Parts: sequence; structure tokens; C-alpha cells
Amino acid sequence: MDQIFNKLVRDNIPNIIKNNGEESIIRILDAAEYRKELYKKLLEECNEVINSKNKGELLEELADVLEVIRSIAKLENNELDDVIEISDQKKLKRGGFEKRIFLEKTYKKEQ
Repeated sequence: MDQIFNKLVRDNIPNIIKNNGEESIIRILDAAEYRKELYKKLLEECNEVINSKNKGELLEELADVLEVIRSIAKLENNELDDVIEISDQKKLKRGGFEKRIFLEKTYKKEQ
């Protein structure tokens, strides 16, 4: 039975499919397609994080998000360490999310 995927997959997936006794039809994306598919993959993986059902599944999905972020950074001639460094700088300047602050609204005080 044929299964249609039409999505970006990790590099070793075709070999894994073959080792499972199946065949796959693949193609190599050009740069514009690759960029588009990486962003689609990021959304897919983020949704899987949101829908994870346990700690193990959550960690697996977070790892997938991290790998997509690494690939996007590399596509843009950066490294994951560059992303982490900027994240650390932003955290020092603006804070993280540990305090669970939920901003409802802002307003100007009358003088």
C-alpha cells in the first residue's frame, strides 16, 4: 500500500525505509524549496511538542525542533551556537520565561 508523505525528512530516513523492506521515491530540494520546507517542518515539530503526551515524547519532539533550528541556522550561514548566544544575550537583557508572567494589557497613566 502506498503512503504519500510529501515532506522534508531526516537524511537517514530513505535508508531506514529500505532496511524495513520498503522502497521510497525521493528528490533533492533546491535552495528555495528547502527553505520553505524547513519552515513547514518547524511548524510541524512545534505542533508535535504541543501535542506530546508524556515527558519522553516531549523531549523527542523538542529535540526535533532543535534539529530544525540547527538546519535553518546553517542554511543562513550560522550555527546553533550563534542562536544560543543571541538567546542568552536576550535572556540577560529581557529575562526568560521562568516567572510565568502573562501580560494582559498596558495603559498610560493620566498625569
